Amino acid sequence: MTASEQALIDRFLDAIWQESGLSEQTLAAYRSDLQNFHHWLAAAGSELVNADDSQIQAYLATAFDQQKPRTRARRFSSLRRFYSFLASNNLRADNPMARIVSPRVGRSLPKSLSETDVEALLNAPDVATPLGLRDRTMLEVLYATGLRVSELVTLTLLQVNQRQGVVRVIGKGNKERLVPLGEEALDWLNRFVQQGRPQLLNEQLTDALFPTRRGSGMTRQAFWHLIKRYARQAGIEKPLSPHVLRHAFATHLLNHGADLRVVQMLLGHSAISTTQIYTHIANQRLKELHATHHPRG
Repeated sequence: MTASEQALIDRFLDAIWQESGLSEQTLAAYRSDLQNFHHWLAAAGSELVNADDSQIQAYLATAFDQQKPRTRARRFSSLRRFYSFLASNNLRADNPMARIVSPRVGRSLPKSLSETDVEALLNAPDVATPLGLRDRTMLEVLYATGLRVSELVTLTLLQVNQRQGVVRVIGKGNKERLVPLGEEALDWLNRFVQQGRPQLLNEQLTDALFPTRRGSGMTRQAFWHLIKRYARQAGIEKPLSPHVLRHAFATHLLNHGADLRVVQMLLGHSAISTTQIYTHIANQRLKELHATHHPRG
């Protein structure tokens, strides 16, 4: 690569960093994509500045089937932004990417747990101790409500109406929603508030619903470490995400016939399209049941 081509890439990366504040990792990926395209073009006797749409399409098609969808999308984005930069700065007369259609990126399905796995996870804490009772209650509330972990660990006493059996959640964008707890989670919550919480606090004062021994609220990271520890105790070996019980909540509701709009409301999703990804998991479960139990399955 000539010094002028390298300088052009540097100038482009500086421009998009100033414009979009991209991370160092993303900028490095863009640089790598452009350098790889440069080497591909050099073998054909061409240069980055002069590439046409047919050459770009041919390059994007190389090893297409071996790449992850997000890698394909990022390579496309690298070139689209680069040639848009060239055209807007009068470094070439046209933008060849304007004639190329972006590859579609399928959304990855969230990792979930089976109902048997959830039961094993819920039973992992030692409820004979105040900490174990707190942890069991947190897991029960999380699975019963589908809260985000950040919403769970910041709950206060005032956000829970034990008489009505609902929790008032302040979600993304400060949007408020009421979520029912269910009898099982409510029973554990009542037990924790009356027994485990006073023992944990030992006369310390805090409005945090699920305090630590220090009397402060728990962090997302601390609770996530707890989930991983209890998953190991329960013999759950599959990789888990911080939202594993939120995903299980949504998936199991749909598996048992819940309306998608209701699940959307309970999760606090602003768009139904965000919730619809769970229908793919539910459909997979229906196919498995059909294959197992139908005589022609």
